[in-house]
Amino acid sequence: MVIVFIVGYVCIAMEHKIKIDKAAVALLMAGVMWVIYIVLTPLSASLENPASFTEFITNNQHLKELSILEQSRRFIVEFQLIEYLGDVSSTLFFLIGAMTIVELIDANNGFDIITRKIQTKDKRKLLWIIAGIAFVMSSVLDNLTTSIVMVMLVKKMIPNYKERWVFASMIIIAANSGGAWSPIGDVTTIMLWIKGRISSLPLIKSLLLPSLISTLIPLIFVTRLLKGGAQNVLKKTVIAVKEDAIGKRESITILIIGVLALLFVPVFKFFTGLPPFLGVLTSLAIIWIYTEILFSRARFKDSLKNRVTTVIKKIDTTTILFFLGILLSVLSLQATGVLNIVGNFLNEKTQNIYLIDMTIGALSSVVDNVPLVAVAMGMYPVIDPATLSTIANPEFMQNFVMDGTFWQFLAYCSGVGGSMLIIGSAAGVVVMGLEKIRFNWYLKHISLLAFAGYIAGSLVYILFD
Repeated sequence: MVIVFIVGYVCIAMEHKIKIDKAAVALLMAGVMWVIYIVLTPLSASLENPASFTEFITNNQHLKELSILEQSRRFIVEFQLIEYLGDVSSTLFFLIGAMTIVELIDANNGFDIITRKIQTKDKRKLLWIIAGIAFVMSSVLDNLTTSIVMVMLVKKMIPNYKERWVFASMIIIAANSGGAWSPIGDVTTIMLWIKGRISSLPLIKSLLLPSLISTLIPLIFVTRLLKGGAQNVLKKTVIAVKEDAIGKRESITILIIGVLALLFVPVFKFFTGLPPFLGVLTSLAIIWIYTEILFSRARFKDSLKNRVTTVIKKIDTTTILFFLGILLSVLSLQATGVLNIVGNFLNEKTQNIYLIDMTIGALSSVVDNVPLVAVAMGMYPVIDPATLSTIANPEFMQNFVMDGTFWQFLAYCSGVGGSMLIIGSAAGVVVMGLEKIRFNWYLKHISLLAFAGYIAGSLVYILFD
């Protein structure tokens, strides 16, 4: 299973070389690993999960007549896989809801309201404005959508492709850093938040400053690469393109409701205790009903009525399938006890959580941060503060309670670390495709600056922790 996982991992990292979508690789990897688990190593289910296995057999008396091998297989299929699928689904449904809301805002020109306000001819000032917007926007939306919106904006203002590469690179850094300090800003923070590793306010308080520093350090140096003025053509371009769009008032309203709907999710979780995916689906329902009423009364062309039923077809389904494959693959390793072995090995060799997290962050610049965080979550369970006094090495294990240092710093490192290479994050890969940025160019001009920001932000977190 480990070999299959490593081979799949390499194929995902080399997606652009082998020309096979990483979602296909992840799904195949998940299927093969679960087949290996149930066919070759089913007995590990009862060994690694003795309490759950015993309870399952006790509640299903008719299974006692079967062999231990068959009991283990029934446990995997009827209990373990169903339980894991429930955990995975909560993340996937959250992503579907959030991505649909963001796509609805974009389809109805909500983001153009923001971009039209930028009217400066100073490239350096423009860079700071763009980076600032990307940093804030990605904390509410997601770094992928933010990067796409901001790169399309820069395309309208900066005709020189080399200068656009500078802007686009800074957008990647700002979007990744901005997503790290918000529970809904990045897929990895969403995973940590949904699984009860972190909560909203403590995360924001702890990571806002380090994330800001990780953006400011490279921004200061990148600013020196720019000279001259920018073409102030954005407003005219947007208006020309959007002449046949819905009204400005409607766009503003959809933007406001959409952003409030996303901000409502952590509030929903705090007051109800229900999982975030229910909050985001509730938010989606509200904005869905509003747009249905709006379009039924408004006198727009049918082609301009971007309803939820239309925009939901545009969300990135391959991303959803990629997460499904990755999470199921990692859960198969967790079920067989592989992650426990790795976690125990790390605990024996080093108990420096900062070193572990920063290593994960460095790795996330080479491979996707989603499986890295999923593996870390599988290796280290959340510790109940009430049980700290009863377990070995309580001083070290207190780092793994909810909002513990390990989980918060993991959110920072996995998010910000991906900026060190352009292939290290979804935002980087997408921008690389949009602007045709060369890997070697980013490595030469940006990687060292992103690394400096990553280290500086890490030191700030460690200093204040």
